[in-house]
Amino acid sequence: MLNSDQTELDLPPPHSESESVFSDCSRAGGAEDTGVGGGLCAQSRITEPSDGVKKDLQHLSREERRRRRRATAKYRTAHATRERIRVEAFNMAFAELRKLLPTLPPDKKLSKIEILRLAICYISYLNHVLDV
Repeated sequence: MLNSDQTELDLPPPHSESESVFSDCSRAGGAEDTGVGGGLCAQSRITEPSDGVKKDLQHLSREERRRRRRATAKYRTAHATRERIRVEAFNMAFAELRKLLPTLPPDKKLSKIEILRLAICYISYLNHVLDV
């Protein structure tokens, strides 16, 4: 999980239409060699945010930087994976609890709320049996 202490360099740099993350195409035999402007190069490089971008991000509040970081595809994918694992664990816990509860018929499908209500009643019954 991302900390609020992480710097704004974790954010993807915003690019205007005139900026490009691709390296100079003339070195890679790209657009200038073909005479076509704006083509993609064979090799690309990842650039770090310039000082201007850093200053733009520094004026943002911690909450706004966090909001922007959470808007990235990488963050959303990681969050979706964590949520899927959490829900699977939750459903497995309900399945285990369901196996411990007596019902007729034994294989009857119960909703989560029915499992919880039945568990409460069964625990109350067991407490009553122990008290007697």
